[in-house]
Amino acid sequence: MARILLTEAEGYDLLKSTGIPVPGFGVVKTAADAVKAAETIGYPVVMKVISHQVVHKTDAGGVITNIRSAADAMAAFGKISLDVKARVPGAVIDGIIVEQQLPPGLELIIGGKTDPAFGKVITIGAGGTLVELLHDVSIRVLPVDEAGIRTMVRELRIYRLIRGYRNQPARDEQAFVSAIASAARWFFLSPRVVEFDLNPLVLYEKGGCAVDARVYIDDAPVQVVVDNRPILPEQLLTIRSIAVVGSSQDPNKVGYAITRNLLPFSGSLYPVNPKTTEILGHTAYPSLAAVPGTIDVAVVAIPAKGVPQVVKEAGEKKIPLVIIISSGFREAGEAGRQIEEQVLAIAHQYGIRIMGPNCLGLMLPHQGINTTFDQVSPKPGKIAFISQSGAIITTIVDWSLPEEIGLSAVVSLGNQADLTFEDFVQFTGNDPLTKAIILYVEQIRYGRRFMETASRITPQKPVVAIKAGASAIGQKAASSHTGSLAGSYAVYLAAFRQAGIIPVNSIREAFQTAELLASEGYPKGTRAVVITNAGGFAVLSSDYAEQNGIGMIEFSQELIQELDAVLPPDWSRENPIDMVGDSNADRFAWTFNIMIKNQELWDIAFVVTVPTAISDPIRVANEIVRFSKHTHKMIVGCLIGGDSMKTPRRILRDAQIPNFQDLEDAFRAVGNICRHRCSTDSMECRHGE
Repeated sequence: MARILLTEAEGYDLLKSTGIPVPGFGVVKTAADAVKAAETIGYPVVMKVISHQVVHKTDAGGVITNIRSAADAMAAFGKISLDVKARVPGAVIDGIIVEQQLPPGLELIIGGKTDPAFGKVITIGAGGTLVELLHDVSIRVLPVDEAGIRTMVRELRIYRLIRGYRNQPARDEQAFVSAIASAARWFFLSPRVVEFDLNPLVLYEKGGCAVDARVYIDDAPVQVVVDNRPILPEQLLTIRSIAVVGSSQDPNKVGYAITRNLLPFSGSLYPVNPKTTEILGHTAYPSLAAVPGTIDVAVVAIPAKGVPQVVKEAGEKKIPLVIIISSGFREAGEAGRQIEEQVLAIAHQYGIRIMGPNCLGLMLPHQGINTTFDQVSPKPGKIAFISQSGAIITTIVDWSLPEEIGLSAVVSLGNQADLTFEDFVQFTGNDPLTKAIILYVEQIRYGRRFMETASRITPQKPVVAIKAGASAIGQKAASSHTGSLAGSYAVYLAAFRQAGIIPVNSIREAFQTAELLASEGYPKGTRAVVITNAGGFAVLSSDYAEQNGIGMIEFSQELIQELDAVLPPDWSRENPIDMVGDSNADRFAWTFNIMIKNQELWDIAFVVTVPTAISDPIRVANEIVRFSKHTHKMIVGCLIGGDSMKTPRRILRDAQIPNFQDLEDAFRAVGNICRHRCSTDSMECRHGE
């Protein structure tokens, strides 16, 4: 059965059964019946076309309001019939609904759609005809409780109108919350309903009413894939021996690069190639079966058609994990998809877990493991990077070396035929060497399982994600307002936030945010101080703080007097603390001492310094380290400059204090963290008043 748009009357009947208020209405097929219905309901009334071919009634000339007499009703019936046929050729008019015209109120929207990854989601926001223009919405993956719904309502910019604004009265917030809860419960429990819009739901000082209902049903709704596989066993990545199938002596071959990258591995390395007996100083074996002893991981880099046989051999050898670097599977078309399914069937038969196929591989720098064919290996560190894109990984690893950013794990997922994001979120979440996790996401295969896994990890360890695919180019036109507002990208961001993941807009921002969290953890609040020797950056700091929701505390007279005692007469005498351009390391130290003494007043300190003839950047950096050691607050270094700042920046890095060479980046990263923690109610969102 095809997807069907219910008539508005059918939609109203559904809403009434859930307890959502709807206007009085009647369905008519003649002008005379329209007059009778209008008189029964009571003037004024609204008349709307009923047609499965007409999605946006107003655009089609299918809505007439303010009908106040029998003559108006007769004329409106005829005009709607003519206009719809003219604007939507071929439209079949099944009738016209006559309904009570409600007084003006605050127009809102409640909608739902079925996402193929995450299932049913609910969307609320500013409604009416400008819904897509305003794009003021909040989205949640269902189910959601009333507390979550109330949080959604208060996320909206239009919430200021709900609670009352200037001479406008407050609206009935509880009525809106109750309507959302009823719609969410009904939608979640109705398998045939795949999408709906209530737009507008008009909210009054007391009560509210759904004035338009668009409901789509389908006997074969979107199937949300449910994954019941066990999560990746942690011991699977306790690796003592690795075999490389497709290892080669030819430097131009992928198998050569993988074997070369594994030379630092302290465990047993077994090249597998039937055409030679030695590769890069290691004995080569003709097959997995010929390898003596146990193998923990088999890395496969041969053409796709030969992979099923290798997986079968791995099963017979009782190898628990196979990493398939080879391409030519599902991503290559139907023939490749069949090979991938064959590989999975064999793996399931033997209890093997598969990473990939079509992946770059796995890097565990602390163990000297690099199963990729990347030309370089990252330094050991405390950030894990999990990505669907191998090209993104090679770029990040190459970039991380001069930036001196270490990585605890690098995971390339490829096709996610078996092991997926949630498996490695779980692994890195439990890894004591990992302090923060970054995800580069193109597609989540099992949305609910992903959210459940991430929700267990994020309370203990920060997870930052960038979702590719924000552009609407190439997407099909949305069939409803909700379809337009809650596109796939928006649903992913909503799911990330629900699971405690911090969404960001770029790879650079992801690493800046993750590195800050890995070093400093979460701040207790959003109250900030800025300490600087550069007046221009002091001004910019105030701007960036306001843009990113960071509160600049106001100094008490007592605190100003303390600072007066150590700073020159022309210091700013406010926050940001502009110590003026002739500041030396001693002036920074004296100011830090006062901030240490008064640290209960602030949560975050930005230390912004630029090179001058008087300042000693190395001493300043060491003073920042001392400042950090004597507080339990977030200290953010902003040592801005060129070569003269290289050693000071290394001092901060060695002390695990983050440094930002761009001031705006620093405030953006801290703002991302503060917004996330405030939205999850897990920190006190205190500002600088």
